[in-house]
Amino acid sequence: MTAYDAIVLAGGAAKRLGGADKPALSVGGRPLLDRVLTACRDAGRTVVVGGRRATARPVVWAREDPPGGGPLAALDAGVRQTAADAVLVLSADLPFLGESTVRRLIGTLGSSGREAALLTDPDGRDQPLVAAYRTEPLRRELALLATEYGSLTGLPLRLLTQELDLARIHAEPFASFDCDTWEDISAARARIREHGNVLDEWITAVKDELGIELDVDTGALLDLARDAAHGVARPAAPLTTFLVGYAAAKAGDGGPEAVAEASRKAAALARRWEAEAQQSAHESAGPDQADAG
Repeated sequence: MTAYDAIVLAGGAAKRLGGADKPALSVGGRPLLDRVLTACRDAGRTVVVGGRRATARPVVWAREDPPGGGPLAALDAGVRQTAADAVLVLSADLPFLGESTVRRLIGTLGSSGREAALLTDPDGRDQPLVAAYRTEPLRRELALLATEYGSLTGLPLRLLTQELDLARIHAEPFASFDCDTWEDISAARARIREHGNVLDEWITAVKDELGIELDVDTGALLDLARDAAHGVARPAAPLTTFLVGYAAAKAGDGGPEAVAEASRKAAALARRWEAEAQQSAHESAGPDQADAG
C-alpha cells in the first residue's frame, strides 16, 4: 500500500450539537476522534487539526488561523505538517470508518493515477473529508484558492475538489456516516449494539483500550469458551480464554498463530474432560441402566 500521512479535521463549532465537543463524544465507549485514529493507524504521520486533547495514539497537532476558519483553512494547516506524497483526509466524526475503507482509498489513489480518490455516499454525494489526495496537487490548489480569494477562511470544499482529477469510490452503507446531530449520535450508539455488530465493535474497543493490534480468530475463541463451559464448568470459559491469551503472549511474538495453537490445545483438553465425564457417567450407571438407555 502507498505510504501516506493522515489529516483529521477535529475543529468546527458543532452548532447542531449545541456547541458540544464533538470529537470527544463517545460512541461504543470510545471518543469519535479515537475511532477515526484507529482507522488510519497505518499512516506515517497523523496530523489532527483542532484543539489539543488526550488521544489513543500519538498525533501531531495543528490549528487553522484563525480558529474556526472552515475546512479548507483547516486542511491547509494540516497539510503543512505532512511529508508523504499522499495524504488521507478525514473528518473526526466518522464512527463506522474502517481500515478496509482507508486501504481502498489509498490503493485507488495509487493505482488510478488520479489526483484524489474520494468516497461517495449511498446517495451518490461526494465526501471530500473521506478521501485520499496526492500532496502536491492538494497544496497547489489550496495556494491558488488562497491567492484568488485572498484567504481560505470560510470557503467551501467544493472549490477544491472541482479543480482536481478525481477517482470516486462507492462507499459501504455506513463508511461515510457522520455525526452532525444528537440524533446521529443516538443512531450510531444504537447501531453498534445491534446483534450483527456488537461483538466486533466490542473486541475492537477492547483492543484499542489495551493497546493491542492483534487480529485473532474470534470464532475459534468462542468455540473454545463454549467447550470449556460445557465440558468443564461455566466459569471455566472466561478463565480458559484468559489463560490462552497469557500462554500465547509467553510463546514468543504472541501473534495470531500463537493464539490459535494455544486455543487448539485448550479446546482439545476441554473435549477430553467432556469425554471423560461422559465415560464416568456411563460406567457409574451400571450395565442394566446402560442397556436400558
